[in-house]
Amino acid sequence: MIQRAESGIQKSERESEMSEPIKSFEDLQVFQRAYAISLDVHRASINMPKMEQFALADQMRRASKSICANIAEGFGRQRASSAEFRRFLMFAIGSCDEMQVWTRYASDLNYIPVDAATAWKREYVELAKMLRGLAKSWA
Repeated sequence: MIQRAESGIQKSERESEMSEPIKSFEDLQVFQRAYAISLDVHRASINMPKMEQFALADQMRRASKSICANIAEGFGRQRASSAEFRRFLMFAIGSCDEMQVWTRYASDLNYIPVDAATAWKREYVELAKMLRGLAKSWA
C-alpha cells in the first residue's frame, strides 16, 4: 500500500512507518493540488467574456476537473487492476497538457493575468510529473 508523501508518491521506509496509509484518492497530494488549481481555473473562467463561456472557459473548466476525476476514477479501479489506475493517470496527464494550451490561449487573449498563466503552467507541469511518478511507482 502506498504511503502519504510530499511528492504525492511514497516516503522512505522510516517515514512510511510513521505515516498513514492512503485510503482514498483524496489522500494523494497530487489530487489535492489538482483540485485546488481546478477551483482557481473555475473561478477565473467565470469572469471570461460571455462569448467564451461555452467555448474556451468551458474547455478550461472541463479539462481542469478531468484531472481530478481521472485520479479518483483510476484510484477506484486500482483495487481490481493496477494497470487500470495507470491508464487513468495517463488520461490525467493528457488533461494537464491540455490545460497548458488553454492557459496559453486565455493569457494571450488577455482573459487571465500573465502571472496567473505562468503559475498555472508551472503547476500543470508539476502535476504531470507527479502523475508520471505515481504511475511508475504504483505496483
